[in-house]
Amino acid sequence: MKVVHTIKDLQAELADKKNIVLVPTMGNLHDGHLQLMKTAGAHGDTVVASVFVNRLQFGPNEDFDQYPRTLEEDCAKLEAQGVVDIVFAPSEKDMYPEPQVFTVQPDPKLADILEGFYRPGFFTGVATVVMKLFSIVRPNKAAFGKKDYQQLRIIQKMVEQFGMPIEIIPVELQRNQQTGLALSSRNRYLNDKELEEATLLYRTVKGVKEALEAGSSDADALEEKAMETLRQNGWQPDYVAVVRRKDLLALTKDDLLTREPLVVLAAAKIGTTRLIDNIEVF
Repeated sequence: MKVVHTIKDLQAELADKKNIVLVPTMGNLHDGHLQLMKTAGAHGDTVVASVFVNRLQFGPNEDFDQYPRTLEEDCAKLEAQGVVDIVFAPSEKDMYPEPQVFTVQPDPKLADILEGFYRPGFFTGVATVVMKLFSIVRPNKAAFGKKDYQQLRIIQKMVEQFGMPIEIIPVELQRNQQTGLALSSRNRYLNDKELEEATLLYRTVKGVKEALEAGSSDADALEEKAMETLRQNGWQPDYVAVVRRKDLLALTKDDLLTREPLVVLAAAKIGTTRLIDNIEVF
């Protein structure tokens, strides 16, 4: 496994490579990331993992400076796994040698709801850095986790709209096998008590799923009940939303009758840490 830090060196390494699969990350890798790498390895010949904390997707009051930067530890995990061929870990100066004034503006109908509503500009930052990585790496495929469900849909739509010859590989959300807690870099911010209580978010979205699959037809009531459950247990929920998987829009009257594929999305803060989770329905 090679570790490169500049665009020039990366492109030299990739000059003769075929069937390249990119896995974009912000580092601080956990088992969920390693599953992304494993899936990527099954879909290509050369796996490139990028490790870059992207300033563009952090809001003014978010944790850019505090976000864990653990490149040495990350590389050790990837080396031990034996799947990744190249780690691309550029400096901010190399990725953004001057202010990034050209940006990718996702469709507001998809990007300004849910996460985009609570984190204005977030998906512009995500789409811009992913577009830039696609331009630098020129992969045949790229792997993205379903943990960030809305992000996945936006990247899929971006690739479709720009006619990019890149296959997006969705990778299932990874959970703690004992508790069901979704694996996340931000779990490191939780103290022991919060880590125990954090499993409520998964149990809450799972409860909504089970109610829908049991025949409940009032998604609004299920959403509000889930939000209230979180509030009563000391959480600060932003949303619990039942939406259509294909476009993340609110349900129509017929969607439950036809068992349209749905997803329950949730975001809530426990203590000072904001967590997200989701679960597919039908």
